[in-house]
Amino acid sequence: QVHLVESGGGLVQAGGSLTLSCAATGRSFSSIAMAWFRQAPGKEREFVATITRSGASTYYAASVQGRFTISKDNAKNTVTLQMNSLKPEDTAVYYCAAHHVGSYEFLYTQGFDYWGQGTQVTVSS
Repeated sequence: QVHLVESGGGLVQAGGSLTLSCAATGRSFSSIAMAWFRQAPGKEREFVATITRSGASTYYAASVQGRFTISKDNAKNTVTLQMNSLKPEDTAVYYCAAHHVGSYEFLYTQGFDYWGQGTQVTVSS
């Protein structure tokens, strides 16, 4: 079992930055691949960014590529999403997600086993 808690959401003006954090408790964090998803009002949840269990590889949705950075700290059991050059269309509830992968060093964009409760990000124009 893995428990995830997000933090760092808030209100920011367009062009600004926010850093989201996700703290994990439970099973070995170094065997877990992580990702961030978001859900805007009236829309389906969408993939944002993912990172391998070691933190060595990352992959981003085209809409955030070059503006967002995902990182993973296995010593602190945390994953972070640095968001720069924010746009009003980035407004959404952001969720972190976890998937047990054992020793596999793969990138995942679906099939996550555990989810946080979400944190609201609002970008004003």
